[in-house]
Amino acid sequence: MSLSQITIIFFDAAGTLFHVKGSVGEIYARLAREHGKDVTVHDLEAGFRRCFANAPPMAFPNAAAEHIPQLEKQWWHDLVHLVFALLGPFPRFTAYFDALYDFFAQADAWQLYPETTETLTALQGRGFRLGVISNFDSRLFGLLDGLGIKHFFDPIVISTQAGSAKPEVEIFLQALSVDDFAPHQALHIGDSFDMDIVGAKAAGLTPVHVDRMSGRPNKTAPFTVSRLDELLALVVTPPSA
Repeated sequence: MSLSQITIIFFDAAGTLFHVKGSVGEIYARLAREHGKDVTVHDLEAGFRRCFANAPPMAFPNAAAEHIPQLEKQWWHDLVHLVFALLGPFPRFTAYFDALYDFFAQADAWQLYPETTETLTALQGRGFRLGVISNFDSRLFGLLDGLGIKHFFDPIVISTQAGSAKPEVEIFLQALSVDDFAPHQALHIGDSFDMDIVGAKAAGLTPVHVDRMSGRPNKTAPFTVSRLDELLALVVTPPSA
């Protein structure tokens, strides 16, 4: 498959450009202890994975823009409440959830992968347009800014504002429509095979799977990398550069 027509490169956000410092379970457990609830990291990790996998898409079709922040927070409230539902009474849950939600809005809770900034700088220097397509909420804009990489991306398309979530085709097409890019001109890089690779492929974009665990090519993904900087060997310069 040729990448000679690629002019715009989209990235997933969490798990692709940056990751949580520590583990989700450790953070959930530490903040829970601070609010009077003692639970194990194992129970929280298992509960979060199960509930997150079964949660509805974080997208709100036809919602007014001013209602989206509250809808986002309610979505996370419902998910975290389910995580704790089988772990016994939690009298201070509301205060706990507010602290948890605010914690993950801080850039200090996250960490760029070591090669992220270098890779984005090199791709932009070669003339590629860079964007983000993410199933994240509005906190992403502040996180990208706080992590020092927001300036690389235009557009930044999130599911809660798009009214559509990966792997649905609509969110990819909405990102392309910002400047009338055609699907064959776009690359999409992400760590989730089901969300990023399947979705991008269905929308006609060329997907690249970031598999940091095995790094082995996935036979059903056109391209697989183990680090973002491996993209630099896949693409050289866009046709218009």
